[in-house]
Amino acid sequence: MTKAIHNLIAEDCKKSCTDLEIFSSLNKRTILITGGTGFMGKWLAEIVSYVNETENLEIKLILLGRDIQKFEDEVPHLAAKPFITFLEQDIRNLHDLPREINYIVHAAGSPDNREHVSQPIKTIETFYKGTQAILDAATRLPDLKKFVHISSHQVYGSNESTSLLNEQFSGKLDLNNVYTESKRITEILCSVYRHQFRLPILILRPFAFIGPYHDLEKPWAINNFIRDGILGGPIRIIGNSSTTRSYLYASDMAYWILKVLIEGESGESYNIGSKEAITLSDLALKVKNSLNNGAEILSKSSKENYKSSSKLVPDTSKLVKDIGVEETYTLDEAIKRTIVWNQLNKK
Repeated sequence: MTKAIHNLIAEDCKKSCTDLEIFSSLNKRTILITGGTGFMGKWLAEIVSYVNETENLEIKLILLGRDIQKFEDEVPHLAAKPFITFLEQDIRNLHDLPREINYIVHAAGSPDNREHVSQPIKTIETFYKGTQAILDAATRLPDLKKFVHISSHQVYGSNESTSLLNEQFSGKLDLNNVYTESKRITEILCSVYRHQFRLPILILRPFAFIGPYHDLEKPWAINNFIRDGILGGPIRIIGNSSTTRSYLYASDMAYWILKVLIEGESGESYNIGSKEAITLSDLALKVKNSLNNGAEILSKSSKENYKSSSKLVPDTSKLVKDIGVEETYTLDEAIKRTIVWNQLNKK
């Protein structure tokens, strides 16, 4: 990691961590993060690293993942941290966990729809069997304080209205979507284990994120727009340009998750994401303007006129009220910092 990249990440952590005092309750505690070598896991590790160094704390992390070597290659500065240890494990085969674990963030499983289509059985098994395995193991931990299950906004179904999605929203279901149905059954599992085994479980339903460590080759609009723009264009909009989304910056995401881990109440469900809605056409323009390199915007679609448009933007008022979080980065800032990081990282 170059000094410039290190400084950018440190600035992100400093700005997003609006209340450092809350982390004292995690001192000398151990947090397990499943899916810990992915985008979310890397950012949680960055925030904990910043907090440990800034506040002189000893928060310990155990990162569970299937490819530890890849993590070590991509973020050697994190892999070398003495407070981080690894469990190289397919979560579907997990049995016992280190007894010193006090907190769990269960984020295992890919949101990449290409994998869901090409490997539907593996998708179902990873979410259903993997979640049951980690919940079973959690029942045997002697001092578990909190279990945060990372679900998905897709459990709400589709939305074509102008309203934001709150935690009680129910849209049109797609029973052929293995990712959606797998995430729904994991929420049911969490509810069952919370009632039957008294596990302190709460649920987070993430929407879309952007920032350093997000792979620009993933099949999501903002990633592809930034990739296309960095390469000089054209920036390609595939499908309905009126589709509406929102994007929370990565350091805000990680801080919010940890704040929920500390202050969230068992049994609650929260949306996590940005409330700043934007259409794909406006998003492409923001990326173009952030790069200022003359990249062209092309809109490609098999239809000339769409009768409706998808809108997936969260109502985060419950999380803001109960946990006291705030968006510290605007979408313009998030896009610019993501572009800079990728340029510095030469990805």
